[in-house]
Amino acid sequence: MSEVRRSTSSSYRPRSSWIKRPKREWKPLEDRSCTDLPWFLLFTLFLVGMGGICGFTIMTGGAARLVFGYDSYGNTCGQRNEPIEGVRLSGLDHTDRKFVFFLDPCNIDIIQRKIKSMALCVSQCPTEELATYFDLKRFAMMNGSELCSYELPGHKYPQLPERFEKCPKLPVPESKALPVFNRCTPVDISCYAKFAEAVITFVSDNSMLNRLIAGVAASKEIIVGLCLLALVLSMILMVIIRYISAVLVWILTALVVLGSLGGTSVLWWLYIDYRMTMNETMTKDLIETEEPNDGMKTTKDHAQGLLIYAVSATVFTGILLLLMLFMRKRVALTIALFHVAGKVFIHLPLLVLLPFCTFLALSLFWVYWIMVLLFLGTTGNPEKNEDTGLVEFRLTGSLQYMTWYHAVGLIWISEFILACQQMTVAGAVVTYYFTRDKTKLPVTPILSSVLRLARYHLGTVAKGSFIITLVKIPRLILMYIHNQLKGKENACARCMLKTCICCLWCLEKCLNYLNQNAYAATAINSTNFCTSARDAFMILVENALRVATINTVGDFVLFLGKILIVTCTAFAGVLALNYQRDYTEWILPLIIVCLFAFLVAHCFLSIFEIVVDVLFLCFAIDTKYNNGTPGREFYMDKALMEFVENSRRSMAMEERGRSKRARPKEDVELTEAKAMAPGTSSA
Repeated sequence: MSEVRRSTSSSYRPRSSWIKRPKREWKPLEDRSCTDLPWFLLFTLFLVGMGGICGFTIMTGGAARLVFGYDSYGNTCGQRNEPIEGVRLSGLDHTDRKFVFFLDPCNIDIIQRKIKSMALCVSQCPTEELATYFDLKRFAMMNGSELCSYELPGHKYPQLPERFEKCPKLPVPESKALPVFNRCTPVDISCYAKFAEAVITFVSDNSMLNRLIAGVAASKEIIVGLCLLALVLSMILMVIIRYISAVLVWILTALVVLGSLGGTSVLWWLYIDYRMTMNETMTKDLIETEEPNDGMKTTKDHAQGLLIYAVSATVFTGILLLLMLFMRKRVALTIALFHVAGKVFIHLPLLVLLPFCTFLALSLFWVYWIMVLLFLGTTGNPEKNEDTGLVEFRLTGSLQYMTWYHAVGLIWISEFILACQQMTVAGAVVTYYFTRDKTKLPVTPILSSVLRLARYHLGTVAKGSFIITLVKIPRLILMYIHNQLKGKENACARCMLKTCICCLWCLEKCLNYLNQNAYAATAINSTNFCTSARDAFMILVENALRVATINTVGDFVLFLGKILIVTCTAFAGVLALNYQRDYTEWILPLIIVCLFAFLVAHCFLSIFEIVVDVLFLCFAIDTKYNNGTPGREFYMDKALMEFVENSRRSMAMEERGRSKRARPKEDVELTEAKAMAPGTSSA
């Protein structure tokens, strides 16, 4: 019986142990498996839908109508057409008429961004200016290209009364066909003067615009050279920033502290000086008027305002000094991480090429997206516009949602490409960090990271990018509503819209940071997105002060790096452009160069920022689960090891100081205890 009881008690487990979760064991580069497979399948289906939209536009003729063009009766140029019910002159054979000709190409609707003119399919664009209807007749007879509506015979153009409505507006400008889209375009761009005036409103006359364009054209070689200079400077800065990071950080700290102290001192000095002047003025006024006036009340209000500013600045400075005091040791961690990040780029030089690959992938996708969007604009059912009598193709019914689907695809796939870059960098940096012997690194850690991403973690990247998409879409919709209602909504509605947009922007930035760390956790543990995000979030919360220090100090240092690259490029541009005395308008080329330099610096230093963030997560995991003892050795670099040793030394000194302060008190208590003990006096 006792054996039965013993076996029963041994087999019993408390209910809490059934639901207790096992502790997360971080096993870098081990137990690799597929993650978030359902999301990979969902993203694949979404891509199939995007491809289906493109296929639909091609099959229904939208792509052909965009490329070959179509006339105002729904006929596609360059091919045989089917008749459209209720539309006259449709279903014509335009095999020999391959070019689209607009009767009034200069009549542009700036609001709708399209040409408000009847379009015809012609066999040849006018190669010279046609000033009269006899010129139109001669051109039709000689070239077989009739420029009036199809029902009008070419040899009767000058006599027909319909010529004023169904023939081109005179004079017909000389035109050339576009290389791909077969549209007859006027050679003289002054035809679009009204459109240019609407676009370029800051130019009062054409002379300034011509001089600016001439400056860009004359300095194109220098612009290309300066852009290459910005590219080289960005690459060099990523390598040498580990040597100048300490100087930059401490200079930044000193400038912030001195600036806050100086600003506070100036405010107090202004308040005291204003107060003394106010007392003298009020004394004179009281002697003269014997009663306070409105000017005295205004002066008191100004003094109170200065006092509030001075007190606020003092509080801010005090908080800042306390933060600097408590976070001074954590600044050393930022410097160490920058130092190690510089080493990462030396061991993984292919990281420099990642911005190019990402930019190329985004550019190819955006070109495809714009092309399909244009296809959608010429896809749908033909409808006759009752106002103009022209045929337009529009999506009706459920087909209208294809445009929205396509718009969501722009955001999700763009975020997916950026997330793939983050995961690739995280995988390569994790491989570098958790390889003890750096000589045994893979030959190409970047390519290995790309292969691991493609084989195991595309679902995780798809899920993370979809979360960002869910936040970005409402923000873009609110921004569109705000722009559409500009000047119409009241102040309260405008404030609420801006508040919502700002909150969604902040949420998007926080989720971007959390996603980036989740990708790093996935690269380490090969866990799904939610598990990786939870684990990374717990690590970041445990090191909240370190995270704040790295994000504030580190981001500002990288911002200074961007400013340094732009400044150096601009300085070189001023020297190069000023040396060339052939042209004087080099402001626009310099602006172009500076914008390109900032874009390049942002792309490259964003990679550096990702490397620093991943290194910090690896460092936090390393210090949490390892202590340097045999069997639990650190993975970290020598620079980070020195930081840990210095931290331990300072902690040991603090403990020693506390024990010394506590020892005299313990000695007194021990002496009193001995004196009170029985038999001590006889002894």
